[in-house]
This record gives sequence, structure tokens and C-alpha cells, in this order.
Amino acid sequence: MNRISQKIVRHKRIIVAFFIVVTIISGLASLGVGVNYKLSDYLPKEANSTKALAVMEEEFGTDIVNAYVTIYDAELDEVMEYKRRLEGVYGILEVTWLDDVADTKEPIEAMDESIVNAYYKDGNAKFDIVIDENYDEEAVSEIYNIIGENDTLTGPAIGNELQKRMAESEVIKTMVFVVPLAILILVLSTTSWIEPFLFLAATGVAVIINMGTNIFFGDVSYITRSVSPILQLAVSLDYAIFLLHSFERNRKVMEIETAMVSSIEESFSAIMASASTTLFGFAALGFMEFGIGADLGINLVKGIIFSFISVVVLLPALTLYLYKFIDKTRHKSVFPNFYVFSREIQRFKIPALMLVMLIIIPSYLAQNSNDFLYGNEALSESTRLGEDEVKLDEVYGRNTPIVLLVPKGEPSKEDELTYSLKSKYGEITSVISYASSVGVQVPTEYLDDNIVDTFYSDNYSRIIINADTSSEGDKAFSLVESIKSEVGEYYEDDTYLLGESVSLYDIKESITKDSFKVSIIAIIAIMMVILISFKSLTLPVLLVFVIQGAIWINLSVPYFSGNQINYIGFLIISTVQLGATVDYAIIMSDTYMKKRKLYDKSKATWSALVDTVGSIFVSGCILSSAGLCLNIISANPIISELGTLLCRGTLLSMALVVFVLPGILNIFDKLIEKTTMNSNYYVKGDSNEE
Repeated sequence: MNRISQKIVRHKRIIVAFFIVVTIISGLASLGVGVNYKLSDYLPKEANSTKALAVMEEEFGTDIVNAYVTIYDAELDEVMEYKRRLEGVYGILEVTWLDDVADTKEPIEAMDESIVNAYYKDGNAKFDIVIDENYDEEAVSEIYNIIGENDTLTGPAIGNELQKRMAESEVIKTMVFVVPLAILILVLSTTSWIEPFLFLAATGVAVIINMGTNIFFGDVSYITRSVSPILQLAVSLDYAIFLLHSFERNRKVMEIETAMVSSIEESFSAIMASASTTLFGFAALGFMEFGIGADLGINLVKGIIFSFISVVVLLPALTLYLYKFIDKTRHKSVFPNFYVFSREIQRFKIPALMLVMLIIIPSYLAQNSNDFLYGNEALSESTRLGEDEVKLDEVYGRNTPIVLLVPKGEPSKEDELTYSLKSKYGEITSVISYASSVGVQVPTEYLDDNIVDTFYSDNYSRIIINADTSSEGDKAFSLVESIKSEVGEYYEDDTYLLGESVSLYDIKESITKDSFKVSIIAIIAIMMVILISFKSLTLPVLLVFVIQGAIWINLSVPYFSGNQINYIGFLIISTVQLGATVDYAIIMSDTYMKKRKLYDKSKATWSALVDTVGSIFVSGCILSSAGLCLNIISANPIISELGTLLCRGTLLSMALVVFVLPGILNIFDKLIEKTTMNSNYYVKGDSNEE
């Protein structure tokens, strides 16, 4: 390590130039990284809805309906004119109205009322539209030009397009708030006006490089795009603090370059240990079957690696260039010395431990009993989309379409299934099939091609089911299961279900399987890092228990407050909070073990608190501030909720480490000593106590 450190110091000019070039290239490359807003794209390939979509596209040449245009108070000739104009919009793949599912040459009064009401109700016409996601921005803009202010445009594609426009500025907005907050916290906790900017320069370069290298993946999920840069910046600032604090100590007794060489060597193991626990926590996300986990996990792991390299290589070079400015901009630290605070914690450490132990068990049970969501909630009614959804529901009621594909060639069986679905399930408002809208007696050659093509491909018959449920929830998922069961009574296999509620059902099935697996992998990996670092059998269990307790309390809050929680955020925070905040427990325990060689357990606890509370407080404030900014700024409910969980979880981890971990270390002091190699605890009467 000494030779590497010397080369870093000797070649600082080349290092700085290299990072400048790589950062510029990465910044430009990041502009070409796409952002995927469709959660269903991250389902496993073997998921039913994934297979169904592939069959739908192959057989019918189109995707599932993802938008709805409603024209109010429209005569039939006006409706057909609107349809013609909509079909001409670039980016619209398909427009379906009543004339595509029924013969409109006959009087509307003679048609099945449920089918008519799905498309033309009280003089209001609703079009089902498929928008190409690659051209949704252009298509949505043109649709608004056609329908004006009074008619409505709703659906998942519109929500995605709106979120795209919002998200383009959200990362920048969040950084605009997070960076000044981080600077303020660092300025208050350091003794130089320049040091905070060095910290942010080193970690900021790593963030840009990480974002730029995503070009090799083509695109990332909107969750990764929004969360990854903020998390990477917040958790990796610690690495820079470790190195520069070591440099400050060494330069008091050494020449500048020698001090930096020594500082790199001294802080390397601490930075490596901190980065390893965070990295393995994030890496566990990659074991999720649901692709969002791998997308975010790989990105965060990559980011931690780049941050580690940047701090160990770039930061020393920058510091050597700017150390004179650091000296000229010295100021007194505003932070207290925490002597009195640490002594007060000493007095209440056992009662605090007892209180938390009483809370942890109900918290563990509560966090597993949460009422979960699996997709995006509706956007605010203050947006046009929100207003349009309210207006549409007033006329047509809540509606969730489900598409069923069954083997072609048995019209009588199709007719029986259609009748059974319509009559058995009150949530189903209409079932539109060839049999129900045209009749099994009518040969296809007597009908317009657009009607036949709506229902039949070469191998499949398409049935459109409309239900008055939301896209997710117990009622919606129960209906999906009921439809699957009912279809199974008529067809043994080769049937497929599609729709937003079906995709969300599959997401639920996929990610609920991931919960236990991902948590266990993260816990075992982090415990192994702690075991190797401390050479102790007991400390890994105790430290992970403290942070896991904070996670349980964090995730139990929605249950006790009666709020729903998105399962994606629930799953991600379980590993992110563990990986990002277990460092607090490691810093405290490492300092305690060193102090325990000098003092009895009571004085060692107090001394460890005095030395570490400031560092934990700085790190925790930055990370929780990042979470708070995500919550406030993001319009996406998943990102906003994830920010809340990150903010609250960080504060809880920090509180348990400071108030509860000292009591645990004291209670298990003897056991820790016996299960730790070379513990060399102080024994009363030794001459090494000061």
C-alpha cells in the first residue's frame, strides 16, 4: 500500500487531469442514458403477464391499452371525426371505439347495453388507445391539441409521460437542496471553509462517472435515476472525512506529502470496511427476482466502487494542490465536544435499551402486517391528469380493463365463458368478445375487418373485461385470481391475462418472494464483513441486531399510523438502511474495543461516545437530509415514500446506535471479550489506564 500511496502523491497532476477528462466524458454520456418508467418491464421473463404481452404483440401486433380519450357531449358523426384524427397522430398504434367491437350499422339501442356503455355513455365517447412508449411525449402533446381543454386524456401512458417531464428536473432539484445542506453540516463540523468542497468534489466526480457509465446498460429505471445519485453522494462522504481527518492529524508531525502517504495507508482499511458493508448491503438487491432490485443494486454497487477509488486516488491529489487554501480558511468548529451529552447517555443507557426491547417485538410484527401497494398511486388532482381522472370517473365510474386471450376455434366455449364471467362477478361491468358483441352465429366474413381483427388473430380470441376496481388492492387482485380460476374451468392451458392490475398482481407475487431472501443475503454478507474486521463471533450479531431493530421500527410506522406503504420502497429500504447505517454501529464498536484495552467498560463507553457521536451525527444528518429532500421534491409516490423511509430510518439507526448500543456493549462485555480474538481487555490494576 505504501508504494501505491507514494505513486498517488507523486503523480497528482496526471491523476487530476485524468479524472477531469473522465468526468467530462461521463457527464456527456449520462445525457444518453434512457429512463424506464414501466414497472412491468422489470418483471421476470417467466412472469405470466410478461409472456402474455409477448403473445399479444405477436398475434395482434399491438400492446395493451394504455390511454383513454373521452369526448363529452358528442354526436356519432363527431365521434367518428375525432377517431379519424386520433388515428392520424404519430405515436398512436391503435384506437378502439364501439365500431371496432360491434356493428354500428344497427341501432345502438339494439346492442348489448354493457358493451355500449363501455364506449358511449350518456352522449360521451371514450376511446381506448395504445400509445407507443417511444413517442409518448409527441403523441400526448398532439392529443391535447385535438381534444382541447374540455375533454379528457387519462391512462398509464399519460402518467408515465407526466412523470418523465417531472423527473427530468427532480434529480437536479434534489441535488440543489442536498448539496447546500451537506456543505452547511460539513462547514459546522470541520475547521476549514474549503474542506467541505473537497469532500463534495471527490464524491461528486464519482457520482457523475457512475451516471455516465450507465450508458453501457442503455437505460435505468426511474427509481435508480432518482435515488442512486443521492444515496451514493450521502453514504460516501464518510470516506472523504476519514481520509482528511487522518491527514489533519499526520501533517502536524510530518511533511505534507509524507503526511498524505501515511494518511492513505491509515485510512484505507477504515474506508474499505465502511465501503464493504455498504456495498454488500446494496449488492443484496441484485438477488431480487423483480428487476428493479438488480437495476438499483448494480448501480449503487458501481457507485460505491467509484466513490472508493475517487476518495483514495483523486482526493489526496486535490488536497495536496489546495492545502494552503485549507490553512488560510481555518475557522473554529461549531460542534460541541459531546462530553456532557455522552455522560448523560451513560446514565440512561440501560433504561433506553429496555425501552427499545419493548418496542422491537411489536414493531417486527407490525412491519409484516402493513397494507402494501405495488405500483404508483394516482398523481395529484392539481395536475391536469388528476383532474381528468376525476372527471372521467364521474361519467364512466372507476374502470380497469383486463384482456383475456384464449385459444381460437371454440366459439361456443368462448360464449359460455363470457356469460359466466359477466354473471358471476359483480366487479365486472362488461365482457366484450366476438360472441357477446356479434354473436357466435354470425360468420366473420360478413363483418368489417376491423371488428374481426379486434377479436381474432391466427391463433387466439381476445376478450376484453372491464371491472369497476382500482388497478391494485385486495379487491383487484382477488378478481384477477377469480378470472384465472374461472378461465381454468374452460381451458386447460394456453390462456393469457393482460392489464395493469394483472401486471401489478405479478409484481406483488414476484417481490413478496424476494423479501426474506434479500434481507437474509444482506444480513449474512454484512455480518461476514464485521466478523472479518473485528475477528469476533458476537459483535456481528449485536451490531446487525441494532440496525435491524431500527429498520423494524421504521417500517412499523405506516402500520401504526394506518397508512399504506409501497412494497418496493419497503423492500429497498430494508437493505439500503442496513448497508448505509451499519457503519454507525461499526464506528462506535470499533472505538469501544480500542478504549476497552485502556479502561473499564463504563469509562470505555463514555470515551467511545465522546469520540464517535460527532462523526455519527454528521453522517446521519447528511443521509437523513438527502431522504427528506427526496420526499419533498419528488412527485413520484414511490420515490417520495422512499425518501421518507430513508430519512426516518437514518435517524432511528443513529438514535439506536448512540442511545442503545452502549448498553448492549456493556451487558455483553464479557461475552464479547471471550468471543473476540486478541481482545486484550483492560483489567483493574493495569498501569495503562490514564
